[in-house]
Amino acid sequence: MSSAQAKRGGAPVGLITELDSVEAASVIYLRLWCDGPEAQSRVWSDFTNGLGADQGRQAFESFEELCTLCTRYGRRPLMRHSVQCKCLGADESCFANFIATATSGEREDAMLIATLLVRPDVAGMVASLASNFGLALKRMHLPAPRDVAAPCPMPNTYH
Repeated sequence: MSSAQAKRGGAPVGLITELDSVEAASVIYLRLWCDGPEAQSRVWSDFTNGLGADQGRQAFESFEELCTLCTRYGRRPLMRHSVQCKCLGADESCFANFIATATSGEREDAMLIATLLVRPDVAGMVASLASNFGLALKRMHLPAPRDVAAPCPMPNTYH
């Protein structure tokens, strides 16, 4: 991946606080997931606390598979900001829009957005997982974000 691609994917395009609760949660959980096992256990805990053991496990498994497929079959690595950053990167915005579209039942549009993230042959599977994940977030009744800690110190937050 060229430096220009990384900059475009991580370029700030907005703020987390401009997203609705499902979109913001999808970005925050993506950031957490990519931070490693300790942060992933926090995702697991949030899901089980918000949905109960069985539904939490199902939501976690959908999200885990979604992240795995995006990593394995991604068109390029998704750029992201740190968990505490209030900026919304271009790739994160695409991911949030993808989850929201899949959650609203717009399957064809979700599959089209998925092709921006992954190879076309896995777009259908990724869209289905995104729908499961987004619907789980809706059931958690998460509040919309109002304040996320600190602004992003550019450009060191791209991973």
